[in-house]
Order: sequence, then C-alpha cells, then structure tokens
Amino acid sequence: MKKVYRKVVWIRHSGFRVFRDRKWMFPFLASLVLSVTLLIYAGFETTYVEEEEPLLPFHNLSEEYFVESHLRKSLNANRSSNSSEVLPRLAYLISGTKGDSHRMMRTLQAVYHPRNQYVLHLDLEAPPKERLELAMSVKSDPTFLQVENVRVMSQSNLVTYKGPTMIACTLQAVAVLLKESLDWDWFINLSASDYPLMTQDDLLYVFSNLSRNVNFIENMKLTGWKLNQRAKSIIIDPGLYLSKKTEIAWTTQHRSIPTSFNLFTGSAWVVLTRSFLEYSILGWDNFPRTMLMYYTNFVSSPEGYFHTVICNTEEFKTTAIGHDLHYISWGYPPKQHPNSLSMKDFDKMVTSKAPFARKFHKNDPVLDKIDKELLGRTHRFSSGAWCVGSSENGSDPCSVRGEDSVLRPGPGAERLKELVQTLLSDELRSKQCS
Repeated sequence: MKKVYRKVVWIRHSGFRVFRDRKWMFPFLASLVLSVTLLIYAGFETTYVEEEEPLLPFHNLSEEYFVESHLRKSLNANRSSNSSEVLPRLAYLISGTKGDSHRMMRTLQAVYHPRNQYVLHLDLEAPPKERLELAMSVKSDPTFLQVENVRVMSQSNLVTYKGPTMIACTLQAVAVLLKESLDWDWFINLSASDYPLMTQDDLLYVFSNLSRNVNFIENMKLTGWKLNQRAKSIIIDPGLYLSKKTEIAWTTQHRSIPTSFNLFTGSAWVVLTRSFLEYSILGWDNFPRTMLMYYTNFVSSPEGYFHTVICNTEEFKTTAIGHDLHYISWGYPPKQHPNSLSMKDFDKMVTSKAPFARKFHKNDPVLDKIDKELLGRTHRFSSGAWCVGSSENGSDPCSVRGEDSVLRPGPGAERLKELVQTLLSDELRSKQCS
C-alpha cells in the first residue's frame, strides 16, 4: 500500500514539476494564442467569403476552349477562300515503276490542263537514267515550262505491292502539292496503266457544279473472312527500310481486331478533296496518324487507309461517295489483279460513264481509239477550249494557249453528269460508310 502511495505522489510531483518549468510556459502560451487566432479568422472567412462558382462538367465545355476548334476554323476559312472560283482545279499524282516513264508521259498529256497541278513519281526500282529522262521530257516541253504546273519528284521511293509504301508515297505527293500550290480542290491518283475516258474540259465542267466537299472513294465495312484475314494478320514491308524491292513479309503472330474504330476497305484509286487531305496531313485529333501507324503492318493498306480515316471521322463521313470514278474489269471469280483492257472493252468503258479506266498494256491499240474518239487528241494533249491555235496543215492547236477558265464540254460531260447524279441520290448516299 505504501509503495502504491509513493508512486502516485511521485507522478503528481513529477507532473507538477513539468508544468512549473518556466522554459515550457512561453511556447505553450504562444501556441495557444496562435491557435485561437486562426480559429477566429477561419470562422470569419467562412461567414463572409463569396461562394466560388462550381466547375463546369468537361462534356459541357465549349469547343472554343480548345486548340482543335481554332484549327477547324482556320482550315474552313482557307477552304472557303480557295473555293471562291467557279471552276475547280484538280491535282494529279501519276506514279510508275521501272519501264513506265513513256506511259506516264502519255497519261500526263492525256489528262493535262493548264488549270491543274501534276506530280510525277517514278519509284526507286526505275534506274536513275529513266528518272532523268522523265524529268528532261517535262522540262523540255514548252507548255509545261511556261505554265509551271508539272513537277517530277526527285526523291524516289520504293513502292511495294500490298504494302504501306504506296500510302507513304501518296501522302508525300499530297504534302508537296499543299506546299507548292494553294490552287486545287480535288486530288486524283493515277498509275501509268490508267487512262482517261473524257477530256479535262468535261471533268472540270461537271466538277464545277459539285460541292467542294464531295469525296469519291469506294467504301465498305470490312467483315467476314476478309476482316479476320486482313485485320489479324501482321505484315512487314521491306520497302520501309531496304534499298531494293522485295515482297512483303508475313509474321507468325496475330493481333486482335480493333474495337475503338471500324475498318473499311475499297479501291486504292480515289478522288479526294483538299479539305480531307489537309485533315489527313495535319490531323488535329491525331486519328489519321494513329491509322497510319496501324496500317503500317496491314496487308493491302492502300485499300483501307483513307477509307477507314474518312468513315470514322464525323466531319467527313457524310462526304464519302462510294465510287472510284474508274472502269475496272474484274474476272469471275475476282482474281488478285483486274483484267487488262483492250478493244473488246471499249463500249463497256464508254457506257460505264466513268472518267478513267484501268489497266492498259503499254501502247495497246485501244488507247489510240480512246485518243481519237473520246479525247480528240491529235498531238500532245487532249482537246480543250484552252487550245486556241490553228490545226491547219497538221499544226498543234495547243501550241497556242488561251484562257484556262473557258471550257468546251462534250459528250463525256453528259456521261459523267449522269453518273454523278446517280451517285448523289439519297438512296446511295444513305449507304455510305455503313
């Protein structure tokens, strides 16, 4: 009992000594005063500070807060200013490989018009001598030299069949056209084995009555066995890193089918608007670049890249028209490549009402028939109102250049007009990108 009493007494005296120690007194009182002061101040602020406005939900914020909206406005302003002309301007990419330089020149002359812009690309498989000959042929032409609307790409790229290198080449040509010229409304890609079925006067006349926002691109959703075969397979295009052309390589690995976007497919031959291609190059929401990376390992990417981009983009999906404006003859069942066209196909080409056809053998006799009966081509270029020279004594009427804003549409314009009216019908447009 005494031990317990002593312990209690010791504790009391110890505690007393602690609080009697003056060196603790001043800090204790200072802390107490500071705490009381802060509590009073906090109560005052709670009573009189105005209530802050709640933050707006993210999905309710106006687009004007973000950089994308400014880019859209800028591009739309440029689009409006460039579309002020009544007559449109076209931009062509004509591509070829080894042995195609003469065919490329023939196609160029057949589709030439002073209003348009042209880029020629002869791939790396062609020897340097052939590329130099093509460049010299363009440079020595007096019309090309005067108008300055034909460019030969000095940087040649390897283009692999079914690989992404064709897309890379196309995007490079578009970038060149965007940098070099503001004056074009539609982009058209052709190969050396393509040929026109009507004059540029016919084409420009019909396109002058179209909205500058219409894209002609064959499109269908990738489904069934094609979806499994193409979307799951992974290929590597050696043309991306080798200096000599080889076939694409297939890997043993497979990947899942995308769930964040739908895959579309169609013809590799397109007629695309400047606004859509600006989006494809500048892509403010990064989707075009994401698709470019995805299609790097996709088999037959030229038949899917632009199609998937346009059909998954709200701003452009309603502008897609499901036709490539080509007449192409496929076997039955369809093979890997289309049939080569000849004399027996002439009537079918005309009744198709398409402005272009493919593919043709080099110097096939049907090309001469097209020149004579559809293009009115007697010398270098197809007939057009811009050719104001005399044709007496076999002279070239296109050696004298008139106004490029004057057109002389012919039967080809009527055919194309009928085709376009059908393609723009509500029934067909409702089926696009679906």
